[in-house]
Amino acid sequence: MAERDPRSGTISVNRKAFHDYEILEKVEAGIVLTGTEIKSARAGRVNIREAYAREENGELWLFNAHISPYDKGNRNNHEPLRTRKLLLHKGQIRELGAVTHQKGQTIVVLAMYLKRGMAKVELGVGRGKKSFDKRETIAKRDADRDIARALRHNDR
Repeated sequence: MAERDPRSGTISVNRKAFHDYEILEKVEAGIVLTGTEIKSARAGRVNIREAYAREENGELWLFNAHISPYDKGNRNNHEPLRTRKLLLHKGQIRELGAVTHQKGQTIVVLAMYLKRGMAKVELGVGRGKKSFDKRETIAKRDADRDIARALRHNDR
């Protein structure tokens, strides 16, 4: 779990998603949380590294998002890996459901954050990268960094 900036409202960011997937489209969705879940999320105790979303029966559900049990919770505390409902318009859900039925595309969670007191997740429609794509991305990033460094030294 990454440390969150208290001013931004960001709870957790899934950096691995950008490494493993080519993100084609981004969508913001609300998430239905229980009382102890939102308290634990506000404390930053969330892991979305393996999280993904799937459409079932006209609703969008979040799987594998780990929200740690609330420390001060009682016996009614939540299950850390339970499935959680995502809130989107019906048309958006249909569209995302159609996209995931295409071969090789999935809905991954990119970030979880607070917006006006409400928990939100940023979903990305992604296509899995092959290992050579990952190496190509790393090489491009390194080349861009070298170019920026060279330009910075030339300006002095």
